[in-house]
Amino acid sequence: MEDRQLEKVLSKKDVLALAFGAMIGWGWVILAGLWIQKAGSLGAALAFGLGGIMIVFVGLTYAELTAAMPQSGGALVFSNKALGVNMSFICTWAMILGYVGVVAFEAVALPSVVEYLIPGFLQRHMYTIHGFDVYGSWVAVGVISSIVITAINYRGTKDAATLQAILTVVIAVSGIALMGGSTVTGNLANTKPFFVDGWNGIVAVAIATPFMFIGFDVIPQTASEINLPFKDIGKMLILSILMSVAWYVIIILSVSYVMSEQQLLSSVLVTADAMKIAFGNSDLAAKILIIGGLAGIVSSWNAFLIGGSRAMYALSQAKMLPEFLGKIHPKYNTPSNAILLIGGIASIAPFFGRSMLDWLANAGSFGIVIAYGIVSISFVVLRKKDPNMPRPYRIKNYKFVGYLAVILSGVMLLLYIPGLITIEWVIIGGWALLGLIFFITSKNKFIDFGKIPELKKSEN
Repeated sequence: MEDRQLEKVLSKKDVLALAFGAMIGWGWVILAGLWIQKAGSLGAALAFGLGGIMIVFVGLTYAELTAAMPQSGGALVFSNKALGVNMSFICTWAMILGYVGVVAFEAVALPSVVEYLIPGFLQRHMYTIHGFDVYGSWVAVGVISSIVITAINYRGTKDAATLQAILTVVIAVSGIALMGGSTVTGNLANTKPFFVDGWNGIVAVAIATPFMFIGFDVIPQTASEINLPFKDIGKMLILSILMSVAWYVIIILSVSYVMSEQQLLSSVLVTADAMKIAFGNSDLAAKILIIGGLAGIVSSWNAFLIGGSRAMYALSQAKMLPEFLGKIHPKYNTPSNAILLIGGIASIAPFFGRSMLDWLANAGSFGIVIAYGIVSISFVVLRKKDPNMPRPYRIKNYKFVGYLAVILSGVMLLLYIPGLITIEWVIIGGWALLGLIFFITSKNKFIDFGKIPELKKSEN
């Protein structure tokens, strides 16, 4: 095992941009109208507030554990200390499925957005898969974008963080423009009905919200690269969640304030059309909003590539994955092979067409919710198992927070399972089989985390 270690290069702004950018993807551009139609303007906003509360409880467990054990791998380290090797592998392998799923998802989502922006974009029909016509130009955008983002991450964490900061600014500018424009030109009458289908409508939207907030858990994966006091790492994690909740709520209220019920029903890209209306039916304004959505896609893509590669790196360092995935580049100090592997998977995804969007999102989210549950259980176990462990960011009322986080994770999983289709179970099953092969072949190689140079150093 090599002694080369990851460098502490991420500042407070980098950490916030990383987590916030991961949670703000493309959904706020295309789904805001659907949320309002299901629950009403205030109902949808309330649903996101409730969903945010659910995620905050899970996030609090992550915040304390990350500050206490700021090591690459995050969930791997927490669950190993609390529950042992077997559960730590299951937790991390499930989380990697989620991360890889998001990265591949964005490689498919990006050309879908470009299609909206550029008339006549689709050229050179290749084949049809699950009813979707796959074009050469469509695939090319996904593959080339994947190569570029992978190359940026390969060349250094700081470069990737700089990209993340720029993208976050673009997202913020487009969103703030929508909020400002709607305030000036909107009408309170448009926000009616405030509620649709009562409590049932709110629940229908709230069930979907946890998956909009996936991304704060990227912070623990990069903890050993964060140049902050341990206590501040926990604070940044919670702040990123609160910022994302505020973002979604304000976007929903802005859209409902500027668009009538009929306009919502007839729109394809609701948030972009809201921007257009807010600025006097300006097509340019709509395109600016879509560019903000594009930035959201790339920021989420970039963040999960960072998080996924660090999780693979940590598993390899613990001898749970092949050794080559734990290699640190001698010049760029990045887990280069892990980055290339995830980038390669993302480059393949566009060849399967737009159907991959749902498959990857659903299978990946399933894995991440499993990891949430295991981390929440680890939080409760460690408070009992190791009550004197230094906790720079210490959560009050840990029993209430911990048990509620476990329950909410379980509820999310149970609500999610009925919606999975055959192909998604195939993806999940294939990933589980691959993990089982790695686990069995590496079983006799697992080592004590305290003997891993990079992890041991992070504890001191």
